[in-house]
Amino acid sequence: MKNKDDLKNKLTPIQYHVTQENGTERAFQNEYWNNHEEGLYVDIVSGEPLFTSHDKFDSGCGWPSFAKPVKKLETKTDKSHFMIRTEVRSPDADSHLGHLFNDGPKELGGLRYCINSASMRFIPVSDLEKEGYKEFIKLFQK
Repeated sequence: MKNKDDLKNKLTPIQYHVTQENGTERAFQNEYWNNHEEGLYVDIVSGEPLFTSHDKFDSGCGWPSFAKPVKKLETKTDKSHFMIRTEVRSPDADSHLGHLFNDGPKELGGLRYCINSASMRFIPVSDLEKEGYKEFIKLFQK
């Protein structure tokens, strides 16, 4: 993991706030909440794969929502804002990503990973090989 000064130089202020200070961006005013392009979402800090567009669904909450991650993500209890929630963090970089809820579509397993756009970078399928994610191309082949 990079030190805080390196991250402040690499990330935008909202990316830093979300990933390093457990922040949340505004609903319906973030980069990926309404993205329908096919591709891979990766951690903005480490580049580790998080979700594919195949597992993204419109939950109506204003943030990108996914039914399942590409690989196991870290979770922990979050008791902030006078509620108890399950926080989702990336395993390698320990970035704050968002929260996990049990109100997702039943046909997709019932989970909703509600993730801040600022915690991710989207890589379209056409750029996966160029960006070093060649092994994920097979997930998008029919």
